[in-house]
Amino acid sequence: MSQAPGWGGMQRGPAQRLGGSKAAARISAGLMLDSAPPCSKSAACSGSFQRPDAPPMPMPTLLIPDPFPRLFRLVVVPLLAVLASLGSPAFSQTTPFASGVDVSNETPAAGGPIRLRQPTAANLADDRAITTLAAAPVIPYVPGEFERFVQRQAGPNVEVRRFGAELVSGTFDTRGAELSPLVPAEYVVASGDEVLVTIWGSVEADLRLVVDRAGRISIPRVGQVQVGGVRNGDLADVVSRRVSQVFKNFQLNVTLGNLRGIRVFVTGFVVKPGTYTVSSLSTVVAALMRAGGPAASGSFRAIELRRGGQLVSAFDLYDLLLKGDRSADRIVQGGDVVHVGPVGVQVGFIGSVNRPTVMELKPDETVAEALRFAGGFSAVADRNRLSVERLQERNAARVAQLNLPADLKQSLGHGDLLRAFSAIDVALPGQRQSKRVRVEGEVNRPAEYVLPEGSSISDAVRAAGGFTPAAFIFAAEFTRESVRATQQENYDRALRDLETDLARSSSSRRVGTADEANAESSRVASSSRLIDRLRSLRPSGRVVLQLPINASELPDLSLEDGDRIYVPPRPTTVGVFGSVFNAASYLHLPGRNIEDYLRLAGGPTKGADEGSLFVVRANGNVVSSRQSAGWLSRSGTLGKLGAEPGDTLFVPEELDKNTFLQSAKDWTLLLYQLGIGVAGIRSAIR
Repeated sequence: MSQAPGWGGMQRGPAQRLGGSKAAARISAGLMLDSAPPCSKSAACSGSFQRPDAPPMPMPTLLIPDPFPRLFRLVVVPLLAVLASLGSPAFSQTTPFASGVDVSNETPAAGGPIRLRQPTAANLADDRAITTLAAAPVIPYVPGEFERFVQRQAGPNVEVRRFGAELVSGTFDTRGAELSPLVPAEYVVASGDEVLVTIWGSVEADLRLVVDRAGRISIPRVGQVQVGGVRNGDLADVVSRRVSQVFKNFQLNVTLGNLRGIRVFVTGFVVKPGTYTVSSLSTVVAALMRAGGPAASGSFRAIELRRGGQLVSAFDLYDLLLKGDRSADRIVQGGDVVHVGPVGVQVGFIGSVNRPTVMELKPDETVAEALRFAGGFSAVADRNRLSVERLQERNAARVAQLNLPADLKQSLGHGDLLRAFSAIDVALPGQRQSKRVRVEGEVNRPAEYVLPEGSSISDAVRAAGGFTPAAFIFAAEFTRESVRATQQENYDRALRDLETDLARSSSSRRVGTADEANAESSRVASSSRLIDRLRSLRPSGRVVLQLPINASELPDLSLEDGDRIYVPPRPTTVGVFGSVFNAASYLHLPGRNIEDYLRLAGGPTKGADEGSLFVVRANGNVVSSRQSAGWLSRSGTLGKLGAEPGDTLFVPEELDKNTFLQSAKDWTLLLYQLGIGVAGIRSAIR
């Protein structure tokens, strides 16, 4: 018996073997199984009336004489297909499908491929076992007792947490494995997984099938395919072999869609031990994060995966955090146990390291590993030494120094605290350091210079090429950073004292009338504004060199790092400011004194405090009228003082002044109260 290929394939029956004695074709009343071999990917079986192995779809065996094969293919076979699509009883009783799928539209058009329809949702609902996983809830991080101790030692400006605590306390999305587009080849298909099957060629299909509880999927016109227990890498070959038993000339692609959810046990020293549902692609870390991660008493380095009572792998989270190594982070299976052991030796590391932290050490790990876990020294650390505070020796020596690199192999105990020192926070001997000095003004090469240790102002001036002819050395400004810091501290203290005195004075002052109350309020407001203005000022750090007016060189003073030397040109004016009628700068003329320039400015105003007049020299010295004033002289001999170029004369305002009317009122009230007192005494005597 032979078979003709093609969609209209037929067999030569007994009529042909008898020599074709009958003139017309006869369709056998019975249907028997086609004996052709199974299709392969390369064989041509597109559209053939083959039936699947289970359940059987019997194909009609047509017995026709030789003269009519072409007529049969063009007329009879399409007619049979139409009858089958219309539900003819002759075919409906002999074409059952095991999948129970409506295949009324599976019949191909003339010359087209067969189209397989997607199983209905009702047929898939019973077998679907996909579990939608929500993101793991954020569990507040609770530091342990040793972590709190290390935090107190480090101070409030540095946050110290257990190494790896950020991974535990952060939001961990356990749906990442479920939504991942990549499924490893070793993944084993099981009940609840979704299989996506795409077929094109002689047959077309785009199917989403769910593996039932028996581990099977059902493909229309093909039947059931056993995929449970098959590796993902072998899944395409298994499905292709089964489809090739029915169809030929096709290509096929098989992937996994939504994956099943599995239940694992997380036990030991975790935040929330219990049973959790995770994706079937989840690893040990994902299951551990669902339980909140290791607790403060749990280990980051002793995590075990057990399956069927046997140890599958031991996982160290430090390998993942420090090296990105996930080789021991195995994929979990249903019923697995993730167990976290108790915390090991804990050591704190603070100071000038890149990551101050509390770490967990294994028995064979030393100071070198602790330094590596802390991220190494910071850029400003002293790399030659460490200090260690041992918990076991708190009642004895307590703190010891480790000299590096000799003590890097020293072991550490539970509760030890390592500290790295900063190389910039410690003041070094000033005479042993090079100096950065800025020289500006009337010098030949103004710039910033680096001078060797022991250098002086004269060395800085020589490095700048010396003075220019226009240099006014008497007025040279020499500022120093250390002096500025001291001035700022003293200035702040003086402001606090002044503010206290003003507050005490205003609180103890008595007022008798509304006018006096308003005046007192205005005085308090003025004092507050004055304090605010004074607080905005900053000292310059200038050191007064006390040079003579005709000085030709600067004093030989030792330099410090950050010093600044400014040599101004020779000034030509004298300034007069304060309570004068015309505050301005006036041209300096030899032979004039302070009184002459005060007269040029119109003299003091009515509200000026002439007894507090002072002059600021160009070199920073101050000459005040109170320095030479006596009990009988009001302004001393300041007016006869000769004026120098760059002098600034200042006449202050009288702050505590009263009008004649206010003085008369005060005297009248005093005499009135005195009279009443005398009258009372006389009455008491009588």
